[in-house]
Amino acid sequence: MSAVSGQPLPGRQDRYTISQVAAFTGLSAHTLRWYEQIGLMPEVERSHSGQRVFGSADLEWLSCVARLRLTGMPVAVMVRYAELVRRGATADDERREILVQTRHDVVARIAELQDTLIEIDSKIDSCQGARRTPERA
Repeated sequence: MSAVSGQPLPGRQDRYTISQVAAFTGLSAHTLRWYEQIGLMPEVERSHSGQRVFGSADLEWLSCVARLRLTGMPVAVMVRYAELVRRGATADDERREILVQTRHDVVARIAELQDTLIEIDSKIDSCQGARRTPERA
C-alpha cells in the first residue's frame, strides 16, 4: 500500500470515490468494501446516489490499517482493534494491550530478520571467497 498521509490528494478536495482511494492506496475496490463489511473500516459516508465517499480521516485510517498489516497482525485482531478505537477512551487499556503485543511480535520479527541477514551475509562472503580460490585439478 502506498503511504497515505491522511492529507487530501494533491489538487483534490477532501472527498474521494472508491476508485480514487483504490488507486491511491493500492487496495482494490473489493478489498475496501470488504474492510467496511467486516468492520475494519468505519461506515463510509455515502453520496446522494449511494456511492461511497471517502474523506481524509478514512485515508488516515487506511494508512493505520496498512501499518498493522505490515506487522503481520491477523485480520480478526485488526477488526477488534478497530472496534476498540471506535469505543474511544473506555477501551484504551485493551487497545494498549493489543499494541504492546504487536510491538513485541514486531521486535521478535526484526530480530529474526537480523539473524537471517547475518546468515545471508555469511553466505555472500563464502561465495566471494570461493571465487578468489583457484580451482584444483
